[in-house]
Amino acid sequence: MRILLWHVHGSWTTAFVQGGHEYLVPVLPGRPADGRGRARTWDWPPAVREVGPDELRRAFDAGGVDAVLLQRPHEARLLREWTGRRAGYDVPAVYLEHDAPGGPAAATRHPLADVDVVASGRLPLVHVTGFNALMWDTGQARTTVIDHGVPDPGPRYTGEREHVAAVVNEPVRRWRAAGTDVLLHVASQVPAEVYGLGTPLLAEHLTARGPTAAAAAGRLADLPQAELHDRLAGARLYLHPYRWTSLGLALLEAMALGLPVLALPVTAAYAAVPPQAGVLSADPDELVAVARRWLADPAEAVTYGKAAREHVLTHYSLDVFLDRWTTLLNQEVSA
Repeated sequence: MRILLWHVHGSWTTAFVQGGHEYLVPVLPGRPADGRGRARTWDWPPAVREVGPDELRRAFDAGGVDAVLLQRPHEARLLREWTGRRAGYDVPAVYLEHDAPGGPAAATRHPLADVDVVASGRLPLVHVTGFNALMWDTGQARTTVIDHGVPDPGPRYTGEREHVAAVVNEPVRRWRAAGTDVLLHVASQVPAEVYGLGTPLLAEHLTARGPTAAAAAGRLADLPQAELHDRLAGARLYLHPYRWTSLGLALLEAMALGLPVLALPVTAAYAAVPPQAGVLSADPDELVAVARRWLADPAEAVTYGKAAREHVLTHYSLDVFLDRWTTLLNQEVSA
């Protein structure tokens, strides 16, 4: 198939474009959010091709696009403006929801739930976790869940650095949702390193938390995926501090590397982190206590990390993920 999708979520798309299809990714001058083109910090295959709006229209006019994957509500409008096609009517389409609802959880209406093409069942909504599907109010929409798939980075864990590692995008702007206060609490008591978009803005908050956290201010970085994996593999353990989020792919990638995990017992973490792979606790002091234990006992950390890797490769298989997406898209194309 030839599939149109916007570059929205780099890690998720990295898994999706391994599926053996051809992928058209819009690109605009300056590479803004609606036209980022190919990823620059992830490794994508040559089958991912950049297209501008004019080339995209020509591809549609020639019948050369089989399906559209939408990921943001306004992309249906962009599709119509750029190509004259209506998602779900003139071209088979699927809407992928990456996030948990941002408002009152059990009462948040999905922005597409009442759009005719969705409410009629012509355009399905796909969620990345069962928890997200449960919490979004999608009305009469046709919905399904396709869990994440994780490309195997290999068993690269060494744990030689007695640090807790975390990946948190925009930790200052998304303070409580991202659990930044939990991260600061842990970092104030055990050595930590933090990666992700916007992490330099965290430096002054770490410095204010005392010498242990201040040291972490010198270990903040936003790294390309391959380099990030190298760095994570050398940390003793991984902290997933999020209070409210969809299931973070960085968490699953860290587990696939072989890191043991600490996390809050919220959203989809219960499914991602079984007891043999890590510790879930709503008590930040318990997270600190377990971190100290693993920092002092690398053998125990290795045992948890091996279980974490095995769990991810079994339950977030890339092959299963790709098969499920191909099956769904084929169903939509042939409908």
